[in-house]
Amino acid sequence: VTGTQWDPIRDISGAVPFILGSLYTSVIALVLAAPIGILTAIFLSEFANRRVATPLTFTIELLAAIPSVVLGLWGIYVLAPLLRDTLDAFLISTLGWLPMFEGPSFGFSISTAGIILAIMILPTIVSIGREVRRSVPNAHREAMYGLGATHWEVASKAVLPYARSGVIGAVILGLGRALGETMAVTMVIGNKDEIPTSIFNQGQSIASKIAVTFN
Repeated sequence: VTGTQWDPIRDISGAVPFILGSLYTSVIALVLAAPIGILTAIFLSEFANRRVATPLTFTIELLAAIPSVVLGLWGIYVLAPLLRDTLDAFLISTLGWLPMFEGPSFGFSISTAGIILAIMILPTIVSIGREVRRSVPNAHREAMYGLGATHWEVASKAVLPYARSGVIGAVILGLGRALGETMAVTMVIGNKDEIPTSIFNQGQSIASKIAVTFN
């Protein structure tokens, strides 16, 4: 777990590049998906009426049913070229002086894998977060309204603290999905056995390394 060289023929199994690749992609996924998922869950459970909440909830949960290989193909043909020419180019031109944002970007990178993972874990965070908030007793909401709180204050200061443990659990489950995802990550991460120093570097996660060398 401390070596950096991978050479099975010589029985050298340095796993640091793959451990870091898994951590980097999962952190990017959580940074993107956790705030969006939590806010979406608050909107669905506290603000949206049934005519909006029902189809939107169904659409978000339907994302969880998309096979990872399909998302991987979409990442290859749509997301990677799009990010390379838009978001990656913008970040490199504005923040390229930071080591984490050094270029160039080829589209297939740690950042692309992280964004794919964010899309994949979003339904988990939203669904569990929504159900946890719906379990909060109405007495908590009514007490806040009785004190003159606004709708947002009720959601953020009465509902969210009560459901904090459930929200953390949703994020942890999303992290588990991100760490264990294989095919979609394998298809867009670049599969390069090097320690990534920038989010635009190609790399490997533990799961993608197993996938490309399983035989």
